[in-house]
Amino acid sequence: MKLHGPNELEELAELLRRDGVIAVPTDTVYGVCARMDHEEAQENLRNIKHRPETKAFPLMCADAQQIRQIAQTDDRSEKLIAAFMPGPVTLVLNKREEVPAFVNGGMDTLAIRMASSKDLEELIRMVGVPLYMTSANQSGQPVCTTPEEIEQACPGLSGMLDGRLSFGQASTIIDCTQQNIRILRPGPVTMEMIEKALKGE
Repeated sequence: MKLHGPNELEELAELLRRDGVIAVPTDTVYGVCARMDHEEAQENLRNIKHRPETKAFPLMCADAQQIRQIAQTDDRSEKLIAAFMPGPVTLVLNKREEVPAFVNGGMDTLAIRMASSKDLEELIRMVGVPLYMTSANQSGQPVCTTPEEIEQACPGLSGMLDGRLSFGQASTIIDCTQQNIRILRPGPVTMEMIEKALKGE
C-alpha cells in the first residue's frame, strides 16, 4: 500500500471517489475513511473494519457549513462547534431528512467531527462530500498508532496519508439530541469545558 504525502492529496481523493478506503491521521488517532454518499464505499469500509452492520460510522466534515448540510443544529450545538471544532470532539446531532437512510443505518442521529488539519479539510473538499471516519483498527481491537500497525490490521486499504497525531486519545463524544447534553465517551474535552462554552465563558 502506498504512503502518500500531503502533495498527493488528489491521488487520495480519486481513490475515495472510486469508493476506496484510505487511512489518514486525525488530531486524535489514525482513522480510516470512505465517501459518505455511496453504499458501496460504506460496504468496503465495513469489510475492512469487520464492523457489524448495526453500528453506524461517524462522519468527518470539512467545516461548520458542511455539518449544517447533513445535520440539524441549534444554539447549543452551534456554541460547541464554535468552541471546540475543529478539535477532539464528536457531536451527536439529529440528521436532516434528505440524508439517505443507509448513511447511518436508519437512525435519526449522526456522529460528526470536523477536519482537524488543512490536508484533511482539503481532501474532503476535493471529494465533495463528508467522509465516514472511524478509528484505524479491527472493530473491538486496540487503535493503531503507526502506519505499519494500520497496514497489518486493515489489509485492503487503497492508500494512506502520511502525517502526525496531536492527542493520541479518542475524541469526546457529546450527545446534543436530548434536553440535557451528555458525554457518551470521555476524552480531551471535559463536561466542565462544555458547560463553560455553553455559558459563553
